[in-house]
Amino acid sequence: MEQGVSFDLDLIRRYDQSGPRYTSYPTAVEFDESFDEAAYKAACARSNESGRPLSLYFHIPFCDTVCFYCACNKIATKDRSLVPPYLERVYKELEMQAALFDSSRQVEQLHWGGGTPTFLSNAQMTELMEMTRRHFKLAGDDVGEYSIEIDPREADAETIKVLRQIGFNRMSLGVQDFDRRVQEAVNRVQTEEQTMTVLNAALDEGFRSVSIDLIYGLPFQSVDSFLKTLDRVIEVNPQRMSIFNYAHLPERFKPQRRINEADLPAPQVKLDILQATIQRLTDAGYVYIGMDHFARPDDELTLAQQAGTLYRNFQGYSTHADCDLIGIGVTSIGMVDNTYAQSRRELAEYDADIDAGRLPIFRGIELNRDDLIRRDVITRLICHFQLDKASVASKWGIDFDVYFADSLEKLKGMEEDGLVALEPGMIRILSRGRLLVRNICMTFDAYLAQKTGPIGFSKVI
Repeated sequence: MEQGVSFDLDLIRRYDQSGPRYTSYPTAVEFDESFDEAAYKAACARSNESGRPLSLYFHIPFCDTVCFYCACNKIATKDRSLVPPYLERVYKELEMQAALFDSSRQVEQLHWGGGTPTFLSNAQMTELMEMTRRHFKLAGDDVGEYSIEIDPREADAETIKVLRQIGFNRMSLGVQDFDRRVQEAVNRVQTEEQTMTVLNAALDEGFRSVSIDLIYGLPFQSVDSFLKTLDRVIEVNPQRMSIFNYAHLPERFKPQRRINEADLPAPQVKLDILQATIQRLTDAGYVYIGMDHFARPDDELTLAQQAGTLYRNFQGYSTHADCDLIGIGVTSIGMVDNTYAQSRRELAEYDADIDAGRLPIFRGIELNRDDLIRRDVITRLICHFQLDKASVASKWGIDFDVYFADSLEKLKGMEEDGLVALEPGMIRILSRGRLLVRNICMTFDAYLAQKTGPIGFSKVI
């Protein structure tokens, strides 16, 4: 497989459009409220026949302060008394969910996201993991991939020690930018010392993987200022880094209305930051995994990509492709059997369902055969930058070139631009096309082809 990623400014400008991130296919905009609790329970019953391992996602919605750039589903509050009643309902949901799955199915992947998971006290986090162990068969430390999102402002060395003791072995640290002026503009003032305290504690406690998140495109950022943050992060040599593009969509996300658009870097400056970042990380030995993600050559993601086993789901890239994903908590999304299911997005509605003894499923989708075929194709491209037509044809019993004639026709222009190579038996995404992998995947998206007008996704770059 061709290695590396190339930055072609002219191509990026020409292909700059909105598009899905493909953490699912079909994407969440296709979820429908006709998919209900009964449909979800039927999917769970079917999934037990497979015996696949499980993945658990817990959504902890609370944040002490709101970061103005944030597009996550969260509740900004300083009232810690909201936590106990929320956890009590999460425990009830855990019990209801566990009853739907064979107890022999092992949880190989577990993730706490938010919000800010460490908004919970050490005792509350310990209790939540204990309740999870009571209802599900958790894997040993050598097998399980158990991760948590960390805001260094809400954690210290003791927090990290507790997290390791209760079973976490991976974490992602939100840094965004060390520049004080940028931090103040987005209401996330976080010292470098706070970040390094958590990072060093993770190393001391034996966390196997630490990922650091940065965001480019925030107010007052420049190439030089962003590279100062990046260079400092590279010095500590984390296993993974995620470099996210800030998508300014104030009409959709209210906190973003508090960002002064005049302070945002110009589009050209954003592209310059991205280009410099890619060069710096490549020079430092990091491998471009795709979709904002970089990893060290010896990291599990890099090895999985090389082995052809990398996968992508709602938590991003994963080495566990064969798990049924169970979402726990408000607004969480699960992927069980051939379905996606999302829980209530408003806390009051979530509470009401749990109190009534109902699972809080309010929408989802059951994938048809065409959805499954296209999801397979998109996943292969977005994870491995190549696709073996014969493998897809054999798996699904189709003539690839006939089934995807429209998609292949759309790809011809991309081939002329040097983004892809359309070979008799293969589709390869070339180095110039890797930053535009979302555009390439969009040619296989049957739902996008039916839409007219704005599609409501972020820009691909």
